[in-house]
Amino acid sequence: MSLLTVENLYKTYGEKVLFDHISFAVSEQQRIGLIGVNGTGKSTLLKVIAGIETAEEGDILHAKQFNIEYLPQNPEFEEELTVLEQIYYGDSQLMNVLRDYEQALADLEADPENTAKQERFLTMQQKMDESDAWEANTLAKTILTKLNITNFTQSVKGLSGGQKKRIAIAKALIQPADLLILDEPTNHLDNETIEWLEGYLSQYPGALLLVTHDRYFLNRVTNRIFELDKGQLYTYDGNYELFLEKKAEREEKEILDERKRQNLLRRELAWLRRGAKARSTKQKARIGRVEKLQDQKSDTANGQIDIAIGSARLGNKVLEIEDITEFYEGKPLIDHFSYIVTPGERLGIIGPNGSGKTTLLNILAGRIHPDSGTVETGQTVKIGYYTQDNVEMDGELRVVEYIKEAAEVIHTADGQVITAEQMLERFLFPRDVQWTYIRKLSGGERRRLYLLRTLMGEPNVLFLDEPTNDLDTQTLTILEAYLENFPGVVITVSHDRYFLDRVVDHLIAFEGDGVIRRFEGNYTEYLEVRNKEKEAALALERLKAKDEPKKQQAKKERPKKLSYKEQQEWNEIEDRIASLEEQLESLQKQVEEAGNDFDKVQELYQKQQQIEQELEQAMERWTELSLLVEEIESSK
Repeated sequence: MSLLTVENLYKTYGEKVLFDHISFAVSEQQRIGLIGVNGTGKSTLLKVIAGIETAEEGDILHAKQFNIEYLPQNPEFEEELTVLEQIYYGDSQLMNVLRDYEQALADLEADPENTAKQERFLTMQQKMDESDAWEANTLAKTILTKLNITNFTQSVKGLSGGQKKRIAIAKALIQPADLLILDEPTNHLDNETIEWLEGYLSQYPGALLLVTHDRYFLNRVTNRIFELDKGQLYTYDGNYELFLEKKAEREEKEILDERKRQNLLRRELAWLRRGAKARSTKQKARIGRVEKLQDQKSDTANGQIDIAIGSARLGNKVLEIEDITEFYEGKPLIDHFSYIVTPGERLGIIGPNGSGKTTLLNILAGRIHPDSGTVETGQTVKIGYYTQDNVEMDGELRVVEYIKEAAEVIHTADGQVITAEQMLERFLFPRDVQWTYIRKLSGGERRRLYLLRTLMGEPNVLFLDEPTNDLDTQTLTILEAYLENFPGVVITVSHDRYFLDRVVDHLIAFEGDGVIRRFEGNYTEYLEVRNKEKEAALALERLKAKDEPKKQQAKKERPKKLSYKEQQEWNEIEDRIASLEEQLESLQKQVEEAGNDFDKVQELYQKQQQIEQELEQAMERWTELSLLVEEIESSK
C-alpha cells in the first residue's frame, strides 16, 4: 500500500534541471536509499518531500493524517532548550504530555515539599497513563543513552556538533511518523553508534527514505534504491549490493542501444549521400528519421571522476613520532605514544568522537605542537591535508580561481600535463560551472572541489580527516581506487567502515584515557578481535562471580589432573569454537544474500542467535577448563 505518491515533479536550480518530471511512490515498511552524484539534488528532493522546499511543477499526494519526520544534514536548535525539551519538540498530544510531565517532575525535584507541585505531578502521571506515553518516555531516554547523551536536563547550547547531531537523531526517532527522512544520519557518528542505529532502523515501524555515503549502512538498512541522475530517477528493488548489479546491467544496455543508434545513423546518412531523390513522402520521412536520430541525446557518456594525479618523490624517512603526550582539560588524549610511518603505509585512525583523532592528525601535520615528545618529518615529505571543515574555502572565489590558487597545471601519474580547467571537467565541473561562486555550490560539490584542491598540490603524504562526509558513493569509489594506486603514504581519520576496509592495512585505535593501540589489519578484522576479547572478558567475569563461593573448597581439594571427560572436552573445545565461528560467518553471508526476503532473514536470524548462545557457552567452558589446567600445572 502506497503511503506517498510523487507525480511529475519538476524543479530547477539556476539553469540546472534537478528533477525532470519524475514520479515514484513510497510504500509501507519500505527502506529507500537515495543515491546520486553530489549536486544532483538529493537533499533538495528530501526537502521537497518534507514540505520544506517547493517544486515548480508536480504533485505530492498522501493521506490527510500523514506525518513526516525529517532529519537534515545540519540540524538547527533553539539553543536555550534542554535536551529533553528538544527531543519532545512538536505540537502532537503525545509530545505535549511528555513535555508537561518532565516539567512537573523537574519542579517537584526542585521543591519536593510543595503541595501544589505534588498535585501537578500526580495529574501529569495520570495523563501519561491516559496517553500511553510511558513507552515513548522510556524509548526516548533509552535512545539518548545509546547515543551517549546522559544529561537530559542540560541546555543544547553547550553541546558539541556531534552531540547535537545525536540529539537530532533521537528527536527524529521518537517523533511519531509514517515516513522518516534522514539526510546523512551517520555523519559525525562513531562506528559503535552507527552499528546501533543500523539495528534500530531495521525494526523501525514506519517507512524510511535516507541519503548516506556509508555503503555498509546503505546495504544493511535499505530494501530499495532510488538513483537520481541528470534529472531522471531510476528505481531498483533490493539493497545497495543489488543496485550495483542492476545499474551495471542498465549501463551495458544503454551502451548497446547507443551503438545500434550510431549504426542506424551511419546507414541512413550513407543512403542520403548516394543522392537518392527526396521529394516523395517516403523519402522526406526518411530524412526526418535521420534528423531525429541526430538530435537524440545519449546518456552513455556519464560523467566519471578521473583521478590520475601524480605525486612528488618520497624518500625513506616519512614521519617518526617519539613519545608524544597531549592533554585536554587535564586529561590525557595521547599518552606517551611512539610510531614510525613507513613509505607506502596505509594507516587508519579510529576511536570515539572526542578521543583525540583529529588532534593527532594536526600534531603530525605540524599544525599544533604536543605537550611533550617530538615528530620528525622527512625532507622529501609533501603533505596534502584534506580537513573536516573546509576552513580554507573562500565562498567569494569562483570555482576555477580556487583551483588555480593551488596550481595552474598538474602532472598526472602517466606523465600528462593537464590544466586546472581540464581537471575541473574531470571532477564533474563543466566549463559553464567553473565560473560559479563557491558559495553557490552544494555541500557535496564543495567537498569534491576541496578534494581536487588537495590533490592538485601533488602531495606524497595524504592526511584525510573524515573524507567520506558529504561525498557521494561514486566519488568515494573512485577515490578508493585512486588511493589503492597512490605511491605515497595515506593517513586517514574515518568512521566509514567500508572506506577503512578498502583503504587501510594498519590501524591506530584510540581506546580511552590516552591509550592508543596499534593493529595490523583493516577495520573489520580489528572489530572481530575486539569482540572476541570482550566476549572472553565477559565470560571470565561471569566465571569469577559464579566460582567465588567455591574458592575455599577449591583451595583445599586441588585436582591433580583432569578427569577423562574433562580431558576429552579440553581436546575438542577449540575445534568446536572454531566451527561455531565458521557457522556464524556463513549465516551472516546468507543474511546479506537474502536481501529483502524478510521471512528468510528472520529464520536465519533465529539460527544466528542460537549459534551465538552456543558460542558464548563454549567460550565460558573454555575459560573454566583453561583455568583448571593452569591450576593443575602450577600445583605440580
